[in-house]
Amino acid sequence: MKVIESHIALELEKPVRFQEYGVGIFNTIPNKSGIKKAIKKELILIDDELATTSKYISGGEKIVLLKDKKSEEFSRLKLDLEVLYEDDYLAIVYKPSGILVSGNKFVTIANALAQNLKKSNQTDAVKPQPVHRLDYPTSGLLLVGKTSIAIQKLSVLFQKKEIQKTYFAITINEMKKEGFIDSYIDNKESYSSFKVLDSVKSERFHFLNLVKLSPKTGRKHQLRKHLLSLKNPILGDKEYYLTDKILKGKGLYLHAAHLEFKHPFSSKKINIYKELPKKFKSIFPDILIKNYLNVTN
Repeated sequence: MKVIESHIALELEKPVRFQEYGVGIFNTIPNKSGIKKAIKKELILIDDELATTSKYISGGEKIVLLKDKKSEEFSRLKLDLEVLYEDDYLAIVYKPSGILVSGNKFVTIANALAQNLKKSNQTDAVKPQPVHRLDYPTSGLLLVGKTSIAIQKLSVLFQKKEIQKTYFAITINEMKKEGFIDSYIDNKESYSSFKVLDSVKSERFHFLNLVKLSPKTGRKHQLRKHLLSLKNPILGDKEYYLTDKILKGKGLYLHAAHLEFKHPFSSKKINIYKELPKKFKSIFPDILIKNYLNVTN
């Protein structure tokens, strides 16, 4: 079979399992699940031998990816993304609602990153890839790694909760002004804080509230589940809702507005935000979320 990409493993302080090291080293495989699938399909060779999930990388190994019919499809995607920050190691892009971050679909943010970002000049440059997730119906900021070491370091920052994320949502029903939610999700501790910034009366939903949200943990659908637990689900949510209180056709009113963290290489403070989408402004036209964030620009 034809070799379509090759990579010489970097020297490592200690061996790491290939399925961990291999994330991001090939342009056509953006994530860990893709590496596992390629191994299963016998599309990866390490020093001329088929890769396995138990193989460890020490440094200097020649790793090649063999041609797969589906790999050529991803280079044809044309999707313009708004880039809010970019350097040689990482980028922050805006994900519109209604697009997957990654996965088996053709149209994903992950598949569109290479055409929207500048190639890194670092020796461990890889195909840019997201380092966290946003739900399909959620809009907002997505953090992207452009080198293998950057992806690892950003993932560690998330694990250590050293990246602060702020969301804004529109919820339904009367809601107390602020609070802290600590209900379990999937039998795991989960924590979110909230603050109501403004409310308007609604004939159908009683009240509509613009809410600032700060998740302290990262469980799947955490904010959506937490707000439903208060009987204040997010407007437009079709999975976590109250009977007869579903808004159809407008999408989910949840926006990942703000990222704040220390750059893992330069140590400078990264503080980026994105104002509310138009559909939020139709309900709360005078709100500027930068007034409720720790930003200077």
